[in-house]
Amino acid sequence: MRRSGLVQTRRGDDDGNLHRSVSVPTSAFPISQQPTPHFFSTKISPLSRRRRSTLHTTALACLLRLLPQSPSRVASRITGSATTTRATTAALASRAPGAAAMDAAAGKRTLALVNLAAIMERADEALLPAVYQEVGAALHVTPMGLGALTLYRSAVQGACYPLAAYAAKRYNRTHVVAVGAVLWAAATFLVGVSDTFAQVAVARGLNGIGLALVTPAIQSLVADSSDDNTRGAAFGWLQLTGNMGSIIGGMFSLMLASTTVMGIAGWRVAFHIVGLISVVVGALVGLFAVDPHYVHVGNGKQLLRKPTWEEMKDLVREAKTVVRISSFQIIVAQGIAGSFPWSAISFAPMWLELMGFTHSKTGLLMLTLVLASSLGGVLGGKMGDHLAVRFPDSGRIVLAQISSASAIPLASLLMLGLPDDTSGFLHGLVMFIMGLSISWNGPATNNPIFAEIVPERSRTSIYALDRSFESVLSSFAPPIVGFLAEYVYGYIPISYGAGAGSVARDKSNAGALAKALWTAIAIPMILCCLIYSLLYRTYPRDRERARMDSLLASELQQIELERCHGVGDYAGSKDGTTVIDMEYSEEDFDADDDEKALMDRKAQQSGSAK
Repeated sequence: MRRSGLVQTRRGDDDGNLHRSVSVPTSAFPISQQPTPHFFSTKISPLSRRRRSTLHTTALACLLRLLPQSPSRVASRITGSATTTRATTAALASRAPGAAAMDAAAGKRTLALVNLAAIMERADEALLPAVYQEVGAALHVTPMGLGALTLYRSAVQGACYPLAAYAAKRYNRTHVVAVGAVLWAAATFLVGVSDTFAQVAVARGLNGIGLALVTPAIQSLVADSSDDNTRGAAFGWLQLTGNMGSIIGGMFSLMLASTTVMGIAGWRVAFHIVGLISVVVGALVGLFAVDPHYVHVGNGKQLLRKPTWEEMKDLVREAKTVVRISSFQIIVAQGIAGSFPWSAISFAPMWLELMGFTHSKTGLLMLTLVLASSLGGVLGGKMGDHLAVRFPDSGRIVLAQISSASAIPLASLLMLGLPDDTSGFLHGLVMFIMGLSISWNGPATNNPIFAEIVPERSRTSIYALDRSFESVLSSFAPPIVGFLAEYVYGYIPISYGAGAGSVARDKSNAGALAKALWTAIAIPMILCCLIYSLLYRTYPRDRERARMDSLLASELQQIELERCHGVGDYAGSKDGTTVIDMEYSEEDFDADDDEKALMDRKAQQSGSAK
């Protein structure tokens, strides 16, 4: 579809001054990053008639000449013209102390602290599933009720992701991570002191608020620190560190589950300790991490912050635009199906214990699965980067389909095909292969593609929207597994507090839970593999459109930078446009150059049409 801009040329006014007004509607672009909500316009004063602005030439003339062309040609030509603004950018940066990007040392420190926060986030998420059996016995709750606890947390977490996107866009993202860590730590402590199911449910809901604030901010910080050829590996390492948190949280709570500390149940002590460490990590992130979108000017506030209401409207407008991107819709659809199995696996420790594995063996088997998925994330991310270079339009998609398809036979073997052997060797081997091969989708495909189909400023929004949709719907997996186990496959709930069930009953319940787990893994993975096929058509188109928009936005950022440091005078007009009165450099030029260029462009188009 061809796009067109609105060009208005006006000579003279009531005072006899020469003006030329050029307006470009932001609706012409897939995602608006302009400094005004409706129009971008420039006004050249009489003083400017004999002076030339590199910024005006590249950001406006080039823009207006190229809008009727295809996205790929626009991106190609703007890339060449944008090089003329580098000297201006360097000069402005040197004039504005602190406006340059954060130094390498601060960047490394920030990434280390952000990954540490990811470790504690995943450790917190892994606490409750690892001690389902002990919590169920203490609170007299069936598997379906235990799954509902995860549903409550995920529902609140999903509902709060829009708030997280707004917070990460308006405030320093490292501070957002710190606040989220403190919030989830407080909720985790409340779980440890709860005595009823209702109290735990409320605490888990509050826990979801803190977790929601952290995830989009962390993902966007990682995306900003990498490029298209290394982003898969960066997200792979993020998955690795996050899974380390799952290992720590799961193993730690499992080891303490059967013990008591000063008369307090071990699982409660685990919640208290993780909550305390999370507070410490949040404080470290808030004090020492640096958001590259912020510069150390004055009191550290971000430049050009808009009023709250304007930012909220921009966020809603941006969210609507992101939701309309075809590739985003497809990845969210597969993500809902693909996240379902990972949510269902929260019942794996309970299934292993019912089969007769001890707490320590169960912990080791879960450690094997999580460790394998951690290595698989790094491996998948690197393979995704390699395939993206060789096959830009299809490499990442093929890898995701291979990963999701491999889950079906492996889950069948693990849940239904292995003999009843409590030695754990075969279970550990299959779980290692399974974790290594089914964990590629996020770091190799989903997260890198999200970063490529929107401009940089929209990355927090796209990650928040993705998590909002996926987490809410995938959170139904644990209750569904519990329902299938109890009402379809014959799970017999044990009367908690009346003593342990018989060995035969445990074996029967383990078989029912295994069938429910297989159903919740195999069917969603089939759907996930099929849905990925739709990306072959939409991903290349959406990626090129985002690249074009990013290049145009970079030119507009030059104007914003000059606006910050007094290079030009800016004023708002009644119709919602921004008028830019520029002071140009000492270089002669004809004021009609751009008009002639536009007329030549129009003549060329008319000739080609004939």
